[in-house]
Amino acid sequence: MLNRNMNQLFPPKPSFTEQNLPNQAGRVFIITGGASGIGLELCKILYAANATIYIATRSSEKIAEAIKTIKALHPLSNGKLEPLVLDLADLTTVKPAVESFLAKESRLDVLIHNAGVMMPPQGSTSAQGHELQIGTNALGPYLLTRCLEERLRATARLEGIPNGSVRVVWIASMISLGAPKGGLIWDDTKGSPKLSGDSMSDYMQGKVGCVFLADEFAKRVKDDGIVSVSVNPGLVKTELQRHAPAAMSVIMVCPKVLDMVAPAIKLIESQGVVFKGRRHGAYSELFAACSPDVSVEKSGSYIIPWGRFGCIPGDIAEGMKPPSSGEKPLGVKFWNWCERETLCYQ
Repeated sequence: MLNRNMNQLFPPKPSFTEQNLPNQAGRVFIITGGASGIGLELCKILYAANATIYIATRSSEKIAEAIKTIKALHPLSNGKLEPLVLDLADLTTVKPAVESFLAKESRLDVLIHNAGVMMPPQGSTSAQGHELQIGTNALGPYLLTRCLEERLRATARLEGIPNGSVRVVWIASMISLGAPKGGLIWDDTKGSPKLSGDSMSDYMQGKVGCVFLADEFAKRVKDDGIVSVSVNPGLVKTELQRHAPAAMSVIMVCPKVLDMVAPAIKLIESQGVVFKGRRHGAYSELFAACSPDVSVEKSGSYIIPWGRFGCIPGDIAEGMKPPSSGEKPLGVKFWNWCERETLCYQ
């Protein structure tokens, strides 16, 4: 466990960056949360490589500001930047945004679920009444994926499209820290995730949910040549931690696991390293979205900083396999719950 954590806390230099990114002309990306943080850095990289990018967030003003910033940095780009206004915490906004996108674009090469929320004030909920973190970080991305699924499949069928180049990237976290055993606390009587009451633990449950969704979607679209992976972007300071107490935002783990990671924390302190810049987090997502190493055979994988294949902790991986009792795997249960909760918005 400690070696796995250290491997993610102190990753090697990124191997896939803007320096070896091929020309992305003609390729279409949707990046949620692309107006700030890691998402903005990723938009800069892809736009410089001539991609068409739809920046999806709830604030049209922030999108306009981001577009202005990106274009100023790369005036010679032949790419395109477009707004896509939606709020992942309000499921009613997703389908209208998708319909506006589909009216403009005949293809979608990569969908990146970059947006998220972490440790909001206690009791915060989505517009539909779900705990805000699981609503924004899991249910919203699930609905967006389902609404765009047919366009992704159609793109993968286009002549000349390389197998595995159409992708969905789900943002996870360092799931070996802070998540309950098995990844999710499941309430079989209600058929839904059970909140722990601890904001950080519930955040990690939602992120494990994203790993489950990436794996389940991978199984459903593998025969179409579509890749679905989850990513831990790494220890990067972004707006995501704006609600978190200072100490919590520095280590991004919950108190109950501090003893377990104390050696890693001491090493972090001794090296004077806590967070990398946002560009490094963007490299993790760039690897998942564009690296030729991420093939259909690797679909369902868990990507770790700054663009490598990692191992899903054993107890969480068990949730992706049928239990000996013959029950549905936990990942399937979570997928089915997301389907039930979003069906009327699809």
